[in-house]
Amino acid sequence: MSKRVFITGLGFVTPHGEDPNTAFEQIYRGESATRMVRSGTAELGSDVLLAQVDFDAADRIPKTQQIFMARASQMAVVAAEGALSSANLLDQDVDLDDCAVYMGCGLGGAEIIEKCYRTYYIRKSRRGRPTAVPLIMANAPASHVSMRFGLRGPAHTFSIACASSTVAIGEAFRAIRDGYIERCLAGGAEAMLNDGSVAAWERLGVVASEHADGPAASSRPFDVERTGFVLGEGAVVLMLEEAAAARARGVEPIAEVLGYGASSDAHNLTEPTAVGQERAMVAALADAGVPRSSVGYINAHATGTQMGDPVEVDAVKRVFGDHASQLAISSTKSVHGHLVGASGALEAAIVALALQASRLPPTANLTTPDPACDLDFVPVTGRTAPDLEVAMSNSFAFGGSNATLVLRKV
Repeated sequence: MSKRVFITGLGFVTPHGEDPNTAFEQIYRGESATRMVRSGTAELGSDVLLAQVDFDAADRIPKTQQIFMARASQMAVVAAEGALSSANLLDQDVDLDDCAVYMGCGLGGAEIIEKCYRTYYIRKSRRGRPTAVPLIMANAPASHVSMRFGLRGPAHTFSIACASSTVAIGEAFRAIRDGYIERCLAGGAEAMLNDGSVAAWERLGVVASEHADGPAASSRPFDVERTGFVLGEGAVVLMLEEAAAARARGVEPIAEVLGYGASSDAHNLTEPTAVGQERAMVAALADAGVPRSSVGYINAHATGTQMGDPVEVDAVKRVFGDHASQLAISSTKSVHGHLVGASGALEAAIVALALQASRLPPTANLTTPDPACDLDFVPVTGRTAPDLEVAMSNSFAFGGSNATLVLRKV
């Protein structure tokens, strides 16, 4: 018999801070975390739009542990502690020995890789950090969370570019629903705002340029003036629990995970297709066992690229037909940027909080909609949604991997 799965805790280390409710309020008000940042060396430096995290592991992670942890792992550990605390699992006498950890991460210790290359090519030295290999591994965040809190359940990592943490949450949901595990810390971590990574993204031609109205207005999903996305960083972890276990200790759930679907475009590394995205959404709805007409809100993947946004609009229309015009859709990347491997976890958490609060965050900066993007994208200003019961979160990755979650209000 399938088990119900609740989200009982949230842990944030995001461009909008570490308190989930405060971050949601800022996102709901359309307050952008995008800033112009000086990046690079004196010879190669430039001003870059970024959504950075104000984060320092001092006093929260012992220095003896920090030396074995890249920035992404440090943020993951702090976010995991936040999720455990939010779920009251640090205060109650609960055995977490079998708790699992499912994390998404795209690149791992990106800044460590850069330091290694600088040592080798600039300093002409082979004497890099002896801990470099474990620092750069994509599975390091999950491993450090497991070790920090003594969690001996499965510790899995999903490295699927922008869909990484959505897949992590979806697979954790399935494992709990099907009885393999009872609890899981699921989410993602990413920290690739180092010079080399940023330069590579710029060269790819998908990074936003500064808007005439300033850095905060530069991420503009669905807008005719969109020029790309703003790179962000952070870690977000959700505490997922089997419903009976959550109820047994009297915790109040934030939302319920109802369904998960995944697909591959089988088409192109960087060019998305509506057919692949449609398959993921249809699979998630079928898994959730709810009619399409029950969905009231979608947190779109929409990054603000010229190519990607209209494709997602087409996919939504394919899935929902006439109901598409009744949907509220927004891209919160317009204010928190694109956290790559952590984006799906942040957006799923925002959906959970939106369901809990019956409020829809807006697509900030959407002042002149692209004619090809002709649905209700909650432009500029958030709105109340007293009848909201079911919502969806989309993540569509380079490589053509698509993942969708369906959540329900509790």
